[in-house]
Amino acid sequence: MSVRRPLDTGTADLIPTVEQLEAELHREIQRKRYGIVTRSTLFTLITVAAAAILVATLFLPVLRIYGLSMTPTVSGGDIVVSLRESTFSRGDIIAFYYNNKILVKRVIAFPGEWVDIDTAGNVTVDGDPLDEPYVTTKALGDCDIALPYQVPDGRLFVLGDNRIISSDSRVSAVGCIAEEQIVGKLVFRVWPLGRLGPLE
Repeated sequence: MSVRRPLDTGTADLIPTVEQLEAELHREIQRKRYGIVTRSTLFTLITVAAAAILVATLFLPVLRIYGLSMTPTVSGGDIVVSLRESTFSRGDIIAFYYNNKILVKRVIAFPGEWVDIDTAGNVTVDGDPLDEPYVTTKALGDCDIALPYQVPDGRLFVLGDNRIISSDSRVSAVGCIAEEQIVGKLVFRVWPLGRLGPLE
């Protein structure tokens, strides 16, 4: 009776050593950790970006100013932060939608109040002259409404600070502003850095 020896297939060379197994296990653990950290970081970044966009859209819209109707308070190229509010004070600067654009003007009068502007550009509300230190050049400007003018219910009468060129509530095409048109109250300028600060 003969006994056959198993063939030498060289499998002994393919069996890893304990050190090799430990190194491979370490690499696999590191790879999994890296994947977890990467996914966690991406998730955090996406969450923060989404939250920032949501806050900017719903509560703090950031706007870039175009045009000169609010100079010298804000000028073309300025970047400002607005705050969504439902109540406003006289003199607040607001942004609002008009003809698929966003205009920026100053609140002058409220529903039921009477606004009058003389030929020199002096503004009175209910007979009281307004103190307007933000206006450098007074003018009646482009005005096609009958003065004195009573502000309709649910509306705000607004004027630009640059009264010579501003199209605002003095022009019937723009008229007084409804609450649903309002984007927000401008509160802070972030650009240019030399003029960084709150808006008044």
